[in-house]
Amino acid sequence: MTDEAPKGPDLTLGIAADELAEGAMLLGHVGGEQVLLARDGGEVFAIGASCTHYHGPLAEGLLRDRTVRCPWHHACFDLRTGEAIRAPALDPVPCWQVEQRDNKIFVAEKRKSTPKRGAPAKAPSGPVVIIGGGAAGLAAAEMLRRRNFTGKITILSSDDAPPVDRPNLSKDFLAGTAPADWMPLRPESFYSEADIGLRLNTTVAKIDPKQKTVVSNKGDLPYECLLLATGAEPVRLPIPGADLPHVSVLRTFADCKRIIALTKDAKRAVVIGASFIGLEVAASLRKREIAVDVVAPEKLPMEKILGAELGAFIKKLHQDNGVVFHLEDTVAAIEAGRVRLKSGQTLAADLVCVGVGVKPRTQLAEQTGLTVDRGVVVNEYMETSVPGIFAAGDIARFPDRFGDKIRVEHWVVAERQGQTAALNMLGERQKHDAAPFFWSQHYDIPINYVGHAEKWDKIEIDGSVDNKDCLLRYMQNGRVRAVASIFRDIDSLKAELAMEA
Repeated sequence: MTDEAPKGPDLTLGIAADELAEGAMLLGHVGGEQVLLARDGGEVFAIGASCTHYHGPLAEGLLRDRTVRCPWHHACFDLRTGEAIRAPALDPVPCWQVEQRDNKIFVAEKRKSTPKRGAPAKAPSGPVVIIGGGAAGLAAAEMLRRRNFTGKITILSSDDAPPVDRPNLSKDFLAGTAPADWMPLRPESFYSEADIGLRLNTTVAKIDPKQKTVVSNKGDLPYECLLLATGAEPVRLPIPGADLPHVSVLRTFADCKRIIALTKDAKRAVVIGASFIGLEVAASLRKREIAVDVVAPEKLPMEKILGAELGAFIKKLHQDNGVVFHLEDTVAAIEAGRVRLKSGQTLAADLVCVGVGVKPRTQLAEQTGLTVDRGVVVNEYMETSVPGIFAAGDIARFPDRFGDKIRVEHWVVAERQGQTAALNMLGERQKHDAAPFFWSQHYDIPINYVGHAEKWDKIEIDGSVDNKDCLLRYMQNGRVRAVASIFRDIDSLKAELAMEA
């Protein structure tokens, strides 16, 4: 509930039935709360109007098959139960009773609880161990409990903090516009209340698939099912000065807090790498009024991923906000207070952030004898070459809709894969068929991307990139491999549906 006056009609007073057509949504309110009324499949539903991820307006989303998809980050909710059936949202939206009489639709009291699920069809007889305390690991553990798995669950994390909202590390939290209490994906009380063992600062040395045991610095653990969600680690530059105290990568909550501490006395920063992370860091540092130079070897930022048109737009967007680019150049050495480029130029730098990519942490999988090929190979159910061992997130190399094996380093993909792995541990045999999705934020401009295109032979542009109103289709052999968009939320959702169909 907010201080703003609620929008739309008071739904307790009713609306004419013909005001809500089949396949339509209407925003109203009940008792001061915003409620979304929707008619789909001949039924009328009333649910909370805000996505439980970042409070996206569901009334501006997409209604399909008794679900509604959030326009901002593509979370999906079941209209019948309010359940968040697709990440990045994990929490349900509330539901209200709906009554129809005298050719009117009324919204009555809020439901006190969601329908209870029965026991899983086929639950593991022993404990579940999850190696990795990131998006995939947390989403898997949460889904296991949501589906009423009552066995032991343990998350082994090498981090010193519980799972956090990693996309915010390079966006609002680094920019200083999000408080620290926004960052945990779940409060500390969640783990004890859900009976999920979370072991931080834990390093796994070995997995024994024959004995079904995990060996770590905190002791040995037996498992019936195992999820590998070890994620990726930042690439470190093999250059002089890369280990100086004012140089940092950005992967963990600790990394981010360290960068923020360095900004207290910094006036100039150098960002090495024009990746999504690098440029989001640049935008966040500009928010803190720090002068930023970006050094990268390519001609245009992110041209390899998004193409020349969008790459040029992103470059100009950052330049308009004061970022200075040094493209087609690389860093030769980092020194106290400055960075030397291979071109001979010297840049002042009180702070250096390195964002030149990540590499999957596959060493444990290799030692265990799992099939590894540029990632841990899994089938459509997220299961590895060893039965009972699943993999999800940045390490997983999975089959896409074209039959190719791909590995995707996106937050939402990791969460959804963790959820799929959990469901298949419970015997549901659910395929991971969600189209990959990510979003990037640069100042006030969001870029949504659906699909996966490592290469293309044509880019179709609908609208105007310069006017910040566009949809770009990345085509190969006449087929849409991926779609990027700026302020085309519904089109982005429709593209996602089309890919999944």
